[in-house]
Amino acid sequence: MRQHQSVRVEVVLDVICAASYIAFVRLRRAMDRARAGGTEVHSVIRPFQLAPGVDFHGEPLLDFLTRRFGEHVRPELDQAAADALRDGVVLDYGRAVAAGTFEAHRLIASADARGRGEAMTERLFRAHFTDGLDISDEGVLRELAAEVGVPANDASEEGLRLELAWVRERGVRAVPVFTFGDGAPMVGVRDESVYDGALAGEASRVGGPSGASGA
Repeated sequence: MRQHQSVRVEVVLDVICAASYIAFVRLRRAMDRARAGGTEVHSVIRPFQLAPGVDFHGEPLLDFLTRRFGEHVRPELDQAAADALRDGVVLDYGRAVAAGTFEAHRLIASADARGRGEAMTERLFRAHFTDGLDISDEGVLRELAAEVGVPANDASEEGLRLELAWVRERGVRAVPVFTFGDGAPMVGVRDESVYDGALAGEASRVGGPSGASGA
């Protein structure tokens, strides 16, 4: 019987974090390549909130960031948006709406339980940064869930609060953070080749029977 390599990747991110978006896109392409090559990759997406407890009231994101960090943020965001295009990522700060992410993370957990966590995460990133949608709005989340094939946002609110607290207790203070198997956490955005190498290295180390794969 053929033996398959199985790799587990833990991902900590927030869907209003541009660095998380770019890194996730690169990681997902690397995971797709690994899967196409016969490695089974199981992703675990864990929540982090950049602005826990902040009530945004649907304010334009650019206005919020300018007020919080100063006018110098505008040219920095323009440069970030131009750089992101190289990864096929559209960061439209002129359309984006500032939003809390608790319910978005609950939707990711709901999707993950159904094997659709990666797809739901990508859709939420794109909804926020590209489509100008308010991803804290219940109606918007319901429509996005339907697009991805997630029937309900039914993950436990208390369970999500406990996981958010657990992530912070582990010392996570910035995202994204990726952990391949039992390796050391990898913080920040890396080249795709780094993710390719981490997946290949972990697959080579672990080997063994097949495991679950992400969606």
